[in-house]
Amino acid sequence: MDTQEKQSHPIEGLMKTAMQSIKEMVDVNTVVGDAVETNDGTVIIPISQVACGFAAGGGEYELVNAQDKEKPFAGGSGAGVSVKPVGFLVVRMNDVRLISTTGNQLAERIVDLMPQMVDKLESLIRQKNTRTDIL
Repeated sequence: MDTQEKQSHPIEGLMKTAMQSIKEMVDVNTVVGDAVETNDGTVIIPISQVACGFAAGGGEYELVNAQDKEKPFAGGSGAGVSVKPVGFLVVRMNDVRLISTTGNQLAERIVDLMPQMVDKLESLIRQKNTRTDIL
C-alpha cells in the first residue's frame, strides 16, 4: 500500500473541522428551546426552524520547478447556520396549543374556537326546540 493512501487527504481534515463546528452550534435545544414555566403552571416551549449550509473545496497544484513528488494543497471550507423562530408550544392543564409567529393568527384563533362555537349553537337550537315543544 502506498504511503499517500495511508494518510488522509488534507480536504478530509477541513471537512471534519467544519462538520464538528456545525455539530457544536446546532443541537436539539436549538430547534426546541428550553421550557419556561409561568406562575399559573403554564409551560411555554419555543420552537425554531434551523437551516445549515456547508461547503468545502481544494486542490493540488504543481510547482514549475518542483523536485518533490508531493504536490502542495490549497483548500478552504465554510458553513452557515440560520435560526428562525416558528412559534411557541403552550401547555396548560388540559390544553396544548401551538402559537405561530407567522401567518394569519386571526384565522388560526377562529379555527381554535370553532368547536366551542358549534357547541353553543347546538345548545341554543336544543333550547329553542324544547321551548316550541312546550308551547
